[in-house]
Amino acid sequence: MTSTGEAVAFWILAPIAVIGGLGLIFARKAVYAAVGMAMTMVVVGIFYLILKADFLGIVQVFVYTGAVMMLFLFVIMLIGVDSSDSLVETIMGQRLAALVLAIGLTGLLFFSLGQVVFDVTTVQAGMDKVVAINASTGNVTGVAELIFGQYVWIFEVTSALLITAALAAMVLAHRERIRPKRTQAEWSAKRIRDNDHVAGLPAPGVYARHTAVDTPALLPDGTPSAKSVSRVLVARDQVASLDAFKDVERHLHREIEKGSEK
Repeated sequence: MTSTGEAVAFWILAPIAVIGGLGLIFARKAVYAAVGMAMTMVVVGIFYLILKADFLGIVQVFVYTGAVMMLFLFVIMLIGVDSSDSLVETIMGQRLAALVLAIGLTGLLFFSLGQVVFDVTTVQAGMDKVVAINASTGNVTGVAELIFGQYVWIFEVTSALLITAALAAMVLAHRERIRPKRTQAEWSAKRIRDNDHVAGLPAPGVYARHTAVDTPALLPDGTPSAKSVSRVLVARDQVASLDAFKDVERHLHREIEKGSEK
């Protein structure tokens, strides 16, 4: 029968696990998706601990959340995440939400620890049971026999799969350069020869109200320049909205019209 503490922990942690799963599906950034998946794995490990499956809970946190998620993040970083992503906070209020979540989890931890009651008779009976079990084979020996005996090929195949995934990410991310890399002088000569952006591309945020890397530059006539932002941000739909520049554009048009009338 489920106790009151288990029910309270479930109704608090279950929505967090669902939010992490939804973040894995709907997050635009791959790093956020990986963090959501890690959060779900941690909550699952806590569920194991609540159900008194201590070994499964520790393995869930250490192996999946620790090792496997680090491998996922390594692959994500390897295949390319633009360093400019960390300069702009695309999710409003994420720091406040993280603070509230941390305080809630801390309160839940203290609440759970505060409800712990130690019975000398029960503890002694448990210790006697552990001593009796370890007298024959022992927990560590039994787990070792299962991992390196009966299920050794499953663990070997899993490790080979993870290594293959990491190597595949390296192969996919690696690009052989067919021709020598052009120097800055060669790029300048090409632009002048083709008469294409002779003065260079505009930098993001130039003449705009914000100097962030996701803010398009404004041309002399007030219109935003689509070529001033990174193609990676455009593909991820992370470019700042242009609605904020409409007033500036209309103001510049009025100034130009007034100047032409004079």
